[in-house]
Amino acid sequence: MPHLRLLMIGDVVGRPGRELLLHLLKPLREELQADFVVVNAENAAGGIGITPALATEMLEAGADVLTLGNHAWGKRDIYPMLDTEARLLRPANYPPLVPGRGWGIYPTQKAPVGVLVLQGRTFMDPVDDPFRTADDLLTLLRSQTSIILVDFHAEATSEKQALGWHLDGKVGAVIGTHTHVQTADERILPKGSAYLTDVGMTGPIDSIIGMDCNVVLERFRTLLPVRMEVAEGPAQLSGVLVELDTETGRAHRIHRIQRPEYIHQRGDS
Repeated sequence: MPHLRLLMIGDVVGRPGRELLLHLLKPLREELQADFVVVNAENAAGGIGITPALATEMLEAGADVLTLGNHAWGKRDIYPMLDTEARLLRPANYPPLVPGRGWGIYPTQKAPVGVLVLQGRTFMDPVDDPFRTADDLLTLLRSQTSIILVDFHAEATSEKQALGWHLDGKVGAVIGTHTHVQTADERILPKGSAYLTDVGMTGPIDSIIGMDCNVVLERFRTLLPVRMEVAEGPAQLSGVLVELDTETGRAHRIHRIQRPEYIHQRGDS
Protein backbone atom coordinates (compact mmCIF):
# COMPACT_ATOMS: atom_id res chain seq x y z
CA MET A 1 0.00 0.00 0.00
CA PRO A 2 1.28 3.55 -0.72
CA HIS A 3 2.30 5.57 2.31
CA LEU A 4 2.14 9.28 3.05
CA ARG A 5 4.97 10.70 5.15
CA LEU A 6 3.76 13.37 7.58
CA LEU A 7 6.25 15.52 9.48
CA MET A 8 5.16 17.43 12.56
CA ILE A 9 7.51 19.96 14.16
CA GLY A 10 7.11 20.92 17.80
CA ASP A 11 6.36 24.28 19.38
CA VAL A 12 8.52 26.99 17.80
CA VAL A 13 9.76 29.35 20.54
CA GLY A 14 10.90 32.88 19.79
CA ARG A 15 13.61 34.06 17.43
CA PRO A 16 16.02 31.13 18.06
CA GLY A 17 13.30 28.63 17.21
CA ARG A 18 12.10 30.56 14.16
CA GLU A 19 15.58 30.96 12.72
CA LEU A 20 16.40 27.28 13.11
CA LEU A 21 13.06 26.27 11.61
CA LEU A 22 13.57 28.49 8.58
CA HIS A 23 17.12 27.15 8.17
CA LEU A 24 16.24 23.45 8.47
CA LEU A 25 12.71 23.11 7.13
CA LYS A 26 13.42 22.76 3.43
CA PRO A 27 16.45 20.41 3.69
CA LEU A 28 14.76 18.35 6.41
CA ARG A 29 11.64 17.98 4.32
CA GLU A 30 13.74 16.77 1.40
CA GLU A 31 15.85 14.45 3.55
CA LEU A 32 12.81 12.79 5.12
CA GLN A 33 10.81 12.88 1.87
CA ALA A 34 7.94 14.41 3.82
CA ASP A 35 4.73 14.81 1.86
CA PHE A 36 3.11 17.14 4.38
CA VAL A 37 4.51 19.34 7.17
CA VAL A 38 2.66 20.64 10.23
CA VAL A 39 4.36 23.17 12.54
CA ASN A 40 3.09 24.21 15.96
CA ALA A 41 3.83 27.94 16.02
CA GLU A 42 1.92 29.30 19.01
CA ASN A 43 5.07 30.61 20.73
CA ALA A 44 6.81 32.02 17.67
CA ALA A 45 6.48 35.72 18.57
CA GLY A 46 8.64 36.39 21.62
CA GLY A 47 7.57 33.16 23.27
CA ILE A 48 3.81 33.78 23.23
CA GLY A 49 1.52 34.02 20.21
CA ILE A 50 2.23 34.61 16.55
CA THR A 51 1.98 37.60 14.21
CA PRO A 52 0.71 37.66 10.61
CA ALA A 53 4.21 38.39 9.31
CA LEU A 54 5.71 35.39 11.12
CA ALA A 55 2.89 33.10 10.07
CA THR A 56 3.35 34.13 6.44
CA GLU A 57 7.11 33.63 6.71
CA MET A 58 6.72 30.06 8.01
CA LEU A 59 4.12 29.12 5.41
CA GLU A 60 6.29 30.50 2.62
CA ALA A 61 9.27 28.56 4.03
CA GLY A 62 7.49 25.25 3.50
CA ALA A 63 5.05 24.58 6.34
CA ASP A 64 1.76 23.26 4.98
CA VAL A 65 -0.20 24.01 8.16
CA LEU A 66 0.51 26.03 11.32
CA THR A 67 -1.21 24.91 14.51
CA LEU A 68 -1.76 26.97 17.65
CA GLY A 69 -2.80 26.28 21.24
CA ASN A 70 -3.72 28.27 24.34
CA HIS A 71 -1.40 31.09 23.23
CA ALA A 72 -3.26 31.51 19.95
CA TRP A 73 -4.63 34.77 21.33
CA GLY A 74 -1.26 36.16 22.48
CA LYS A 75 -1.06 38.74 19.66
CA ARG A 76 -4.31 40.46 18.75
CA ASP A 77 -3.15 41.34 15.24
CA ILE A 78 -3.37 37.65 14.30
CA TYR A 79 -7.15 37.55 14.84
CA PRO A 80 -8.15 38.63 11.29
CA MET A 81 -5.70 36.16 9.75
CA LEU A 82 -7.23 33.33 11.79
CA ASP A 83 -10.46 33.97 9.89
CA THR A 84 -8.90 34.26 6.43
CA GLU A 85 -5.96 31.81 6.35
CA ALA A 86 -7.15 28.18 6.15
CA ARG A 87 -3.64 26.90 6.89
CA LEU A 88 -3.60 28.54 10.34
CA LEU A 89 -5.52 26.54 12.95
CA ARG A 90 -6.42 27.23 16.59
CA PRO A 91 -7.99 24.62 18.94
CA ALA A 92 -11.43 23.50 17.76
CA ASN A 93 -12.94 23.28 21.26
CA TYR A 94 -13.02 27.04 21.93
CA PRO A 95 -16.36 28.91 21.95
CA PRO A 96 -17.84 29.35 18.46
CA LEU A 97 -17.56 33.16 18.53
CA VAL A 98 -13.73 33.25 18.71
CA PRO A 99 -11.77 33.92 15.51
CA GLY A 100 -10.54 31.15 13.27
CA ARG A 101 -11.14 27.45 12.77
CA GLY A 102 -9.90 24.28 14.46
CA TRP A 103 -9.63 21.87 11.55
CA GLY A 104 -8.94 21.69 7.85
CA ILE A 105 -8.45 19.30 4.96
CA TYR A 106 -5.50 19.87 2.66
CA PRO A 107 -4.59 18.29 -0.71
CA THR A 108 -1.33 16.46 -1.35
CA GLN A 109 -0.09 14.50 -4.36
CA LYS A 110 -0.88 11.25 -2.55
CA ALA A 111 -4.07 11.87 -0.56
CA PRO A 112 -5.90 14.64 1.31
CA VAL A 113 -4.72 15.24 4.88
CA GLY A 114 -7.05 16.27 7.67
CA VAL A 115 -5.66 18.23 10.63
CA LEU A 116 -7.61 18.72 13.85
CA VAL A 117 -6.37 20.82 16.79
CA LEU A 118 -7.73 20.26 20.29
CA GLN A 119 -6.86 21.75 23.67
CA GLY A 120 -6.86 19.87 26.95
CA ARG A 121 -8.74 20.90 30.10
CA THR A 122 -6.58 19.52 32.93
CA PHE A 123 -4.42 22.33 34.42
CA MET A 124 -5.49 24.53 31.48
CA ASP A 125 -8.00 27.32 30.91
CA PRO A 126 -11.58 26.02 30.66
CA VAL A 127 -12.63 24.96 27.17
CA ASP A 128 -15.19 22.56 25.76
CA ASP A 129 -14.73 18.79 26.08
CA PRO A 130 -11.98 17.75 23.61
CA PHE A 131 -13.24 14.16 23.54
CA ARG A 132 -16.75 15.13 22.51
CA THR A 133 -15.45 17.77 20.10
CA ALA A 134 -13.28 15.16 18.41
CA ASP A 135 -16.21 12.76 18.09
CA ASP A 136 -18.40 15.48 16.61
CA LEU A 137 -15.85 16.62 14.02
CA LEU A 138 -14.43 13.25 13.00
CA THR A 139 -17.62 12.27 11.21
CA LEU A 140 -17.11 15.24 8.90
CA LEU A 141 -13.36 14.76 8.54
CA ARG A 142 -13.56 11.04 7.84
CA SER A 143 -16.15 11.62 5.12
CA GLN A 144 -13.48 13.53 3.17
CA THR A 145 -10.21 11.75 4.00
CA SER A 146 -8.85 8.69 5.75
CA ILE A 147 -5.65 10.47 6.87
CA ILE A 148 -6.17 12.59 9.99
CA LEU A 149 -3.62 14.14 12.36
CA VAL A 150 -4.70 15.41 15.77
CA ASP A 151 -2.53 18.01 17.51
CA PHE A 152 -3.57 17.71 21.16
CA HIS A 153 -2.34 20.79 23.01
CA ALA A 154 -2.51 19.73 26.65
CA GLU A 155 -0.65 19.81 29.95
CA ALA A 156 -1.42 16.47 31.57
CA THR A 157 0.21 13.29 30.29
CA SER A 158 -2.79 11.26 31.42
CA GLU A 159 -5.23 13.40 29.44
CA LYS A 160 -3.08 13.09 26.34
CA GLN A 161 -2.87 9.33 26.69
CA ALA A 162 -6.61 9.13 27.29
CA LEU A 163 -7.36 10.97 24.04
CA GLY A 164 -4.89 8.75 22.20
CA TRP A 165 -6.74 5.63 23.36
CA HIS A 166 -10.12 7.27 22.71
CA LEU A 167 -9.17 8.02 19.10
CA ASP A 168 -7.20 4.84 18.39
CA GLY A 169 -8.34 3.49 15.03
CA LYS A 170 -10.28 6.67 14.25
CA VAL A 171 -7.33 8.88 13.24
CA GLY A 172 -3.86 8.35 11.84
CA ALA A 173 -1.96 10.06 14.64
CA VAL A 174 -2.45 11.82 17.97
CA ILE A 175 0.58 14.03 18.67
CA GLY A 176 0.84 16.07 21.86
CA THR A 177 2.14 19.62 22.11
CA HIS A 178 2.43 22.33 24.80
CA THR A 179 4.90 21.02 27.41
CA HIS A 180 7.98 21.69 25.20
CA VAL A 181 9.81 18.53 26.38
CA GLN A 182 9.88 15.68 23.88
CA THR A 183 8.72 12.38 25.36
CA ALA A 184 10.09 8.96 24.41
CA ASP A 185 6.82 7.02 24.31
CA GLU A 186 6.16 7.00 20.58
CA ARG A 187 4.20 3.93 19.50
CA ILE A 188 1.46 2.65 17.25
CA LEU A 189 -1.62 1.85 19.32
CA PRO A 190 -3.45 -1.50 18.83
CA LYS A 191 -5.99 -0.21 16.30
CA GLY A 192 -3.42 1.59 14.16
CA SER A 193 -3.08 5.18 15.41
CA ALA A 194 0.40 6.62 15.95
CA TYR A 195 0.85 8.30 19.33
CA LEU A 196 3.40 10.56 21.05
CA THR A 197 2.68 12.38 24.33
CA ASP A 198 4.69 15.46 23.36
CA VAL A 199 6.61 16.26 20.21
CA GLY A 200 8.87 18.72 22.04
CA MET A 201 10.11 22.22 21.29
CA THR A 202 11.97 23.97 18.50
CA GLY A 203 13.82 26.58 20.49
CA PRO A 204 16.91 27.43 22.56
CA ILE A 205 18.66 24.43 24.12
CA ASP A 206 20.09 26.17 27.21
CA SER A 207 16.74 27.20 28.61
CA ILE A 208 13.79 26.15 30.74
CA ILE A 209 11.15 25.21 28.15
CA GLY A 210 12.54 27.96 25.92
CA MET A 211 12.72 30.72 28.52
CA ASP A 212 15.76 32.34 30.12
CA CYS A 213 16.89 30.09 32.99
CA ASN A 214 17.70 32.92 35.41
CA VAL A 215 14.27 34.50 34.99
CA VAL A 216 12.44 31.20 35.51
CA LEU A 217 14.61 30.32 38.53
CA GLU A 218 13.80 33.69 40.10
CA ARG A 219 10.10 33.02 39.68
CA PHE A 220 10.29 29.58 41.28
CA ARG A 221 12.54 30.70 44.14
CA THR A 222 10.68 33.88 45.05
CA LEU A 223 7.11 33.33 43.77
CA LEU A 224 7.24 36.95 42.61
CA PRO A 225 5.84 37.88 39.19
CA VAL A 226 8.58 38.22 36.60
CA ARG A 227 8.53 38.89 32.87
CA MET A 228 9.37 35.75 30.90
CA GLU A 229 12.11 36.18 28.29
CA VAL A 230 13.08 33.80 25.50
CA ALA A 231 16.58 32.40 26.06
CA GLU A 232 19.42 33.09 23.65
CA GLY A 233 21.95 30.71 22.15
CA PRO A 234 21.89 27.56 20.02
CA ALA A 235 18.51 25.95 19.34
CA GLN A 236 17.21 22.46 18.67
CA LEU A 237 14.45 21.34 16.33
CA SER A 238 12.14 18.63 17.68
CA GLY A 239 9.66 16.74 15.58
CA VAL A 240 8.11 13.43 14.61
CA LEU A 241 7.70 11.62 11.30
CA VAL A 242 4.65 9.41 10.80
CA GLU A 243 4.09 7.12 7.82
CA LEU A 244 0.40 6.57 7.06
CA ASP A 245 -1.40 4.20 4.71
CA THR A 246 -3.17 6.37 2.15
CA GLU A 247 -6.13 3.98 1.88
CA THR A 248 -6.83 3.04 5.51
CA GLY A 249 -5.26 6.04 7.22
CA ARG A 250 -3.53 3.74 9.71
CA ALA A 251 0.02 4.40 10.83
CA HIS A 252 2.79 2.22 9.52
CA ARG A 253 5.71 3.83 11.37
CA ILE A 254 6.47 6.64 13.82
CA HIS A 255 9.93 8.12 14.40
CA ARG A 256 11.00 10.94 16.73
CA ILE A 257 13.38 13.61 15.44
CA GLN A 258 15.79 15.94 17.23
CA ARG A 259 18.14 18.21 15.30
CA PRO A 260 20.35 20.44 17.47
CA GLU A 261 21.96 23.50 16.01
CA TYR A 262 25.73 23.20 15.86
CA ILE A 263 27.19 24.03 19.28
CA HIS A 264 30.75 25.38 19.33
CA GLN A 265 33.19 23.79 21.74
CA ARG A 266 32.91 25.54 25.11
CA GLY A 267 36.40 24.84 26.32
CA ASP A 268 35.44 21.71 28.23
CA SER A 269 38.37 19.41 28.93
